[in-house]
Amino acid sequence: MVANPTAAQMEKSRIQMLYDACHAVLSPKERPTLQQIQWLKTNLDKVEAADVGIDEFNLHGSPKLICGRGISEITYIHLHECNNFSIGIFCLPAGRALPLHDHPEMTVLSKILYGSVHVKAYDWIKVHNSGRQIKGVARAVIDGIFKAPCDPSVLFPRSGGNIHSFTALTPCAILDVLSPPYSEEFGRPSTYFTDFPIPSFPGYAMLEGKDQPEDLVVKGAPYLGPPLEFETNLESLS
Repeated sequence: MVANPTAAQMEKSRIQMLYDACHAVLSPKERPTLQQIQWLKTNLDKVEAADVGIDEFNLHGSPKLICGRGISEITYIHLHECNNFSIGIFCLPAGRALPLHDHPEMTVLSKILYGSVHVKAYDWIKVHNSGRQIKGVARAVIDGIFKAPCDPSVLFPRSGGNIHSFTALTPCAILDVLSPPYSEEFGRPSTYFTDFPIPSFPGYAMLEGKDQPEDLVVKGAPYLGPPLEFETNLESLS
């Protein structure tokens, strides 16, 4: 006989369900299967801005919600990070951008919670890493405008637009799941790039790695959404 679910289980928040799904399937030792990716996308797609303590307009001025359109700088809201994955939200004012950057050996799921954003993304065709600089030829796989509501996106280590940039056309927020997270120690640093389109080969560009742009400032903001219950283990970095 199967016991009836408790009230707490029935009322589990959407962001808790996303965390639980991530905890169940994400690991740096083994990439998720396509079936597991679809399960994660389904859980991610259910999450709305209000589910993570953000209100695009916050017309009532609630102190328990972050007003999305009131954010004047690129802002990151940290929810969780462990050795297996991280969950966080980027809030961008209109006109601000996250420059072209990569996700080495990572699977990334993203959802635009509100707003409109221009996305440009590349995948490597041929890359050379000298240890001091990364450069090579890449193919453009995304160059378009995405507006909420839209389906979550997924990028993989070598496909799906692993090197991408976001430019906010209106105030917007993007919920990200990264697996595994960035780590200098484990050879997964974040590298920024400049792209040089190749006129004779439309859709292709030379990419050259560079230091983080000096004018890129990302501020932190507290997470104001429902409390999250994390699995207690030695891997948690929350």
